[in-house]
Amino acid sequence: MASTAAELARRKARYEEGAGSWANAVPFNQQDFEKLRSKCLQTGSLFCDPTFPANWDSLGYNQLGRYSSKTIGVEWKRPTELSSDPQFIVDGAKRTDICQGVLGDCWLLAAIASLTLDPQILNRVVPCGQSFSSQYAGIFHFQLWQYGEWVDVVVDDRLPTRDGKLLFVHSAEGGEFWSALLEKAYAKVNSSYEALSGGSSIEGFEDFTGGISESYNLKEAPPFLFNLMRKALSLGSLLGCSISISSSYETEAITGQKLVKGHAYSITAAQQVHHFGSPVELLRIRNPWGQVEWTGAWSDNSKEWDGVEAGVKKKLDRSADDGEFWMSYADFLRQFSQLDICNLTPDALSSDDVGRWNYREFEGAWRVGSTAGGCRNYSATFCSNPQFFIRLDDVDDEPHDGEHGCTVLIGLMQKDARRERRFGRDLNTIGFAIYEVPDEFKGRSNVRLGPDVLLRRTAVARSQTFINLREVCERLKLPPGEYAIIPSTFEPHRQGSFILRVFTEKQAHSRPMVEDVIADIHEPDVGPNDVDPHFKHLFGLISGNDSEVSACELQQVLDKVVAQRSDMKTDGFSLHTCRNIISLLDMDRSGKLGLLEFHHLWLKIQKYLEIFKRHDTDDSGTMSSHEMRAALAEAGFQVNSTVIQEIISCYADRSFAVNFDCFIGSLIRLEMLFKMFRILDKNNQGKIQLDLQQWLCLAIN
Repeated sequence: MASTAAELARRKARYEEGAGSWANAVPFNQQDFEKLRSKCLQTGSLFCDPTFPANWDSLGYNQLGRYSSKTIGVEWKRPTELSSDPQFIVDGAKRTDICQGVLGDCWLLAAIASLTLDPQILNRVVPCGQSFSSQYAGIFHFQLWQYGEWVDVVVDDRLPTRDGKLLFVHSAEGGEFWSALLEKAYAKVNSSYEALSGGSSIEGFEDFTGGISESYNLKEAPPFLFNLMRKALSLGSLLGCSISISSSYETEAITGQKLVKGHAYSITAAQQVHHFGSPVELLRIRNPWGQVEWTGAWSDNSKEWDGVEAGVKKKLDRSADDGEFWMSYADFLRQFSQLDICNLTPDALSSDDVGRWNYREFEGAWRVGSTAGGCRNYSATFCSNPQFFIRLDDVDDEPHDGEHGCTVLIGLMQKDARRERRFGRDLNTIGFAIYEVPDEFKGRSNVRLGPDVLLRRTAVARSQTFINLREVCERLKLPPGEYAIIPSTFEPHRQGSFILRVFTEKQAHSRPMVEDVIADIHEPDVGPNDVDPHFKHLFGLISGNDSEVSACELQQVLDKVVAQRSDMKTDGFSLHTCRNIISLLDMDRSGKLGLLEFHHLWLKIQKYLEIFKRHDTDDSGTMSSHEMRAALAEAGFQVNSTVIQEIISCYADRSFAVNFDCFIGSLIRLEMLFKMFRILDKNNQGKIQLDLQQWLCLAIN
């Protein structure tokens, strides 16, 4: 409960202060670079990072673990011990600064290489002003996007070496260290170097930009892909392409027309020109190596340019020997294998020459027993999944496919996948479905779509497949309207945290679909004359001479009642539940229940028993935790998923079933908390302020 409250407070502070935004990165591990460097400079010491120490644990846990042959002879050394004149960056960052070591993280190196193509993004990830001369203290920092927020990651400059050479990423010359230190920062946020083995360059690219990426197999290129690329460039998106390889021997092999296999290219322009009067679609492509350029049709000084007007040729700046070249779109599809598009968030773009996506981002979680409902195949639990709302009002101005509608990019990303590897935890298989919001719910976000919508209607769109990747991303075209996005794992009961990102070309309204937290409890108006004489007689037998029932006596009575029912599965009522009951109903503060109070309780239990039986659908004597939301609503309590998660964690058993005692306990506790809040919320503002004594008394209760 405390951890949930702390997380809610963190999210509120982040929202109010802008923490974690592009302009305001959060110190990772609460390590402030400036303060740490100043302290080292004052004491004349070199920084040693206690949160990512120079030892086996930071290297890895299996292939790079303590007893692995791959780590024999490894020593951690600073650049000042490896070079007589170490440099952070020399003449700007270049592709030759990034050479792979023994770690299988070529996907990350391709993403780092892409950074060298865009100085603005590079300077965001690799802050300027760092060196081994001015204010050197053995400490450096980098800024990375991690699951919805930018973090500033501090590292010391002790790097793993063998025989005096860097073990992992290094520069070709050996004296430049920005890429090796960036790799260390990335290893730190993922818990170890070994956690970086295997992956897609898209993952690294997203973590360096905060953008959302799409991939296209060019052998199965969708129609209108050229128009989509042109639209993406107009929105400031970053486009990359590559030629796949069949073996490691083909890496960076040069084809007969001077294209490099297994190598990351960037696409910088898409243009249609007229060649002797006929339209031709062209792409401008950049090789970060420089000079090694395509020699086929539309390359520099090729004969195809003779059929283009001189003014157009001059405008396209086609003849510079700088690694940048033009190619027809048709040749592009034939020569290249994959296209990656990284769409940037509005705050990542500084140029006024490009448009901007409209962007929203949400955090969410699948919790076993409450919100981990699985896909639509699991009708008993599917409706428990988190829900998010989006309203699309305006169609695209210039649809790339000629179809009117609203373009939406949806990315569902599960958190901390690499950090969990050392514990043997695999990625969840994830996806999402989209439903149109019924007319009666339109314009509202304080509701949830229930089985009457999600199980009786067909989804209007969904992710192409459920897959065990870090992120599932889909580009969709929807008509204007209101929709609910349901992210889920494929199977129910799979734990995980995620972020959901929504990009739209035009302004849209999106938010979580979260019910208001309210209680509507109808209390019976019972007077002394309303109590049946037989009930009074029984109460006298139970209460004894003082005519009041204590917590222990109440426990005995309730246990006898449920013991007589074969349809109830319970070990009896706990003393804690009975004390909560008395705390709720004890109007005269005697610590016991009198006749009217006990009668009030009896009516309440009878009502709750009927609700419990209706939701015990398999007659097991227990209720599924996924039924709790509906059962609570029937009892008069409307709560959101965060509250549901806390109730389940407190009252469900190991198999996420709720027996009658725990059901009663949760309802009594909820009613008591609502009652206390209303008393303390004197101005009916939905907020209360407690002094320490009030807080302790409320929390202990």
